[in-house]
Amino acid sequence: MQTESELVAAVRADFFRLLTAWRELLFSMHSANHPVRNQWRPRTTRDRLAFWVWSVLGTVLIVAVYPFAVIGFWIRYVTRRLNHVATGLGLLAIVAAAAVAWSALTALAWGSFPAAGFKAVLTASAVATVSAGLAWGTTRAGGRRVTLLAAYPFAVAAIFLPPVTAALFSPTLGAIILPSSTSLAEWILDNILVVGDLSGVIRQQFDLSGIAFVGMWSGLAVPIGWGLGLLVTFANAVRPHDDGG
Repeated sequence: MQTESELVAAVRADFFRLLTAWRELLFSMHSANHPVRNQWRPRTTRDRLAFWVWSVLGTVLIVAVYPFAVIGFWIRYVTRRLNHVATGLGLLAIVAAAAVAWSALTALAWGSFPAAGFKAVLTASAVATVSAGLAWGTTRAGGRRVTLLAAYPFAVAAIFLPPVTAALFSPTLGAIILPSSTSLAEWILDNILVVGDLSGVIRQQFDLSGIAFVGMWSGLAVPIGWGLGLLVTFANAVRPHDDGG
């Protein structure tokens, strides 16, 4: 666990590393004319002005994007901890735990939903159980690309689907999760899926109620997983070695 002084030192080191890399885009330290280290001495006022304008622009950009790296650090820390737990349990234990939990939800759906709804819950059970196994397997077998493209979406699906499905049976959970899901869906339709009147088509073809919430979060697991993976990738680029993870 990092102390406050260690955290400040790490942030400062990240900042200067990123600023140096930014300066090297125009003022390569390998160039005899424009090295960026302290021994560089601009020959003209124009050189000095160009260097500092470029540095100020880099500082602004780094300050703007660094919070995303911090989020990536946190996600990387959590995923590494989960990965250590998953490694200790093994694939069979993970799949068995997911199967037991989903079997209970499926049993509840037997008397609560009509046949179509029960089949949907059963399908969600299979998807979540398989997703848990695939998230573990793709992390083990694949490289960084496979982890980004597959493992993160599978892990998000395995995490999101159980509470969403449980909310269909529990009034307490339903009062929290379902209205929030509806608000999120409306925001996505009104702000993202507006190209080509895609939001209008979706509203006409689909009714967000009941088991449709499970389908919604199954679909969102892919872009959310990719987003989390990209944040971790960015964090790895900013700070490739992290002793805290």
